[in-house]
Amino acid sequence: MEEVPAFQHAPVLPVEVLECLQPRPGEFFVDGTLGGGGHARLILDATSPNGRLLGLDRDQDALEAASRTLAPYRDRVILCHRNFSEVARVLEELDLDGMDGMLLDLGVSSYHLDAGHRGFSFLVDAPLDMRMDRSGGSTAADILAGYAVEDLIRIFRDYGEERYARRIARRIADTRDAKPLTSTVQLAELVRDCVPGSRGPVRIHPATRVFQALRIEVNGELDHVARGLEEAVDCLRPGGRLAVISFHSLEDRLVKHFFRDQSQGCICPPRLPRCVCDHRPRVEVLTRRGIRAGTAEVVANPRSRSAVLRAVRRCRG
Repeated sequence: MEEVPAFQHAPVLPVEVLECLQPRPGEFFVDGTLGGGGHARLILDATSPNGRLLGLDRDQDALEAASRTLAPYRDRVILCHRNFSEVARVLEELDLDGMDGMLLDLGVSSYHLDAGHRGFSFLVDAPLDMRMDRSGGSTAADILAGYAVEDLIRIFRDYGEERYARRIARRIADTRDAKPLTSTVQLAELVRDCVPGSRGPVRIHPATRVFQALRIEVNGELDHVARGLEEAVDCLRPGGRLAVISFHSLEDRLVKHFFRDQSQGCICPPRLPRCVCDHRPRVEVLTRRGIRAGTAEVVANPRSRSAVLRAVRRCRG
């Protein structure tokens, strides 16, 4: 039986996250992507002795791991099996009127990649699942079996930036008619056969982009990011801060553009002689350029290499 790895507790960009959020004693924070609880523990330490934290995660495995990590903080922590894009509803259900700060650490965790049985990685032969929340929804195998060729092309092109999206999608359609695609290695080999030169030395496995695209589609990741950013800003108290860590360009572009748009004043078309929209900035951007991990952190934690941190502060008034 495969040994299931533990959730990683080493938070990415820990010093920089605290500098952006500036948690203080007595404040209330939300960790929208709780994972193993590494960032949450830092926030709880900074808000002691009476600060509180709400931890959200769509993965039950993460909540179980975090409950052990955060056990010493007892009544200062509330854990919920929910997506961060539902933060407004969760706060309402808990009769909480807002938050002083929120952290989002987006994308797949090291645990998901290391836990071969979850189907996120092609390094272990496993069922093509890829769901972060295994309580429902379509698996990667369901998508490969049921999506039209044009939809598969769109996913691989838009979410994976895959150059050979059309060729791979057509091969999947031809293959599934004879035999369903159900395993990670089966899909990885199919992709390898479609990509020229992939049998020789390559920098990254040719299936990397296709697996990323499928994972994003299975979990609706970009849709949740777009909704979650809106809800987070809505729920911030005046002066409250939102920090977001992204790990690929699709996420980071979404975050950067959202922060830019929310920080603007007038949004009237340039052709109008005067402002008629009366739009006011909702946030102040705290990170004009994304913050990246330093050399020492990348050496200690290679996952941090692609991390980009951006943050905003909710405007007062």
